[in-house]
Amino acid sequence: MQTILKDIAGLGVLLWLIGYIASLLLFMSPLAGIMGWILIAVFTPVSVLIVWRWFTGRDLPLAYYAGLGIAWTAIAVVFDYLFIVLLFSATYYGPDVFVYYAITFLIPVGIGFWKQRTGGIT
Repeated sequence: MQTILKDIAGLGVLLWLIGYIASLLLFMSPLAGIMGWILIAVFTPVSVLIVWRWFTGRDLPLAYYAGLGIAWTAIAVVFDYLFIVLLFSATYYGPDVFVYYAITFLIPVGIGFWKQRTGGIT
């Protein structure tokens, strides 16, 4: 049970927090209008590497990774609402935000799928 909490709450919140801090920094720059796309381009590969490393050497079923994807997406949606929409009275939910939510789900699922197809080779 402790491992699943680390995987869901620990890593899920950490990945969200990295993007949140970066978005706050970008918000104060001239690139604020396209910061969502910049964050996706920069942090998708970073997140993939972090998640890949996190699950190296662990043999887990694909359903576990799908559950992580659902949980991490829920964390992202709730935390975005609490710490962006409510805190800053933001109203913007453009295509980049929905792409970000899809990627948040697909990263663990994709890694789990890849691990299943390759026989867990990491």
